[in-house]
Amino acid sequence: MEPVGALTIALLWPPEGQQSQLAALLDFPHRFLEASPRRQRVDALVSLRFGREEAGRFEPRLLHLPGAGADAVDFALLGDSCTVCNVYEHEIPVAEYVLAAILNHSTGYPDMIHGFTSAGFGQAYAARRPHGEIHGKTLGLVGYGHIGKLVAQRAQAFGMRVHAVSRSGQAPGAERADTIAGLHAMLRDADFVVVACPLTDESRGLIGAPELALMKPTSILINIGRAAVVDEDALYDALAAQRIGGATLDVWYRYPSAGAPDSAPARRPFESLPNVHCTAHSSAWTREMISRRLTVIAANLQRLYSRLPLLNVVRAGRLAD
Repeated sequence: MEPVGALTIALLWPPEGQQSQLAALLDFPHRFLEASPRRQRVDALVSLRFGREEAGRFEPRLLHLPGAGADAVDFALLGDSCTVCNVYEHEIPVAEYVLAAILNHSTGYPDMIHGFTSAGFGQAYAARRPHGEIHGKTLGLVGYGHIGKLVAQRAQAFGMRVHAVSRSGQAPGAERADTIAGLHAMLRDADFVVVACPLTDESRGLIGAPELALMKPTSILINIGRAAVVDEDALYDALAAQRIGGATLDVWYRYPSAGAPDSAPARRPFESLPNVHCTAHSSAWTREMISRRLTVIAANLQRLYSRLPLLNVVRAGRLAD
């Protein structure tokens, strides 16, 4: 049966100019809905989250997440008829960010730059201290999905060994792979620990005080997965007491919302610690990534319009007419 009418689309994803970028990729009848005080039925809603606020505004046939994680979706509010799809395409910039974080912690490159002046060159040259190398070090990965695989490839190009743990226990290309039962062995082994797994009931609080105590006092933890995989208080205490070497944190325990636009990212002041590098969930935020994601979303909207099977289905609904 041929599709009839225009596909109605609502956008809540924040990149500037996204509607015009997405519209340029759609070659079928479509209509973007303006905000309305009344609840609207839509064919597709593109949104990072779906909670009470979104449920009060939209009743979608398709919820298309513009990212990989679905932990901000209240599936009970969607109803059984709504299909949920996601999109990746962030693994390239996140993997590059992870390697930059590893190199920064090892070499102290930013401090070298900020400490350089022509007037103080002689003193700085005489006072040089040896810094680290990452060649021969062990990278521990918690999760071996899209991100984990690319991080492993890039780390190995620098001569690092990779020890990965995942639910399946499979990590093609890694020097060592274990199930989550091997987490403690990996934490003891690793010089850098990268959290790259999704947040689930099983992974929430996976790394707490006992796990952090297993890490080397020089080890660095890098979290680009979900903050709550690592216990907040335990991590802060370990870093403040320098029981581990440091951390790079790009994902957080709280995010701004309509009700709390100035919400702090955590209860504990991680940015005050000299051994912690903090960024505002920006590891994946590149122009190229946004363009790739819009291309994938457009292809799925075309499939919805043409009544073809959707890609990257997180949860299948009935997609009722």
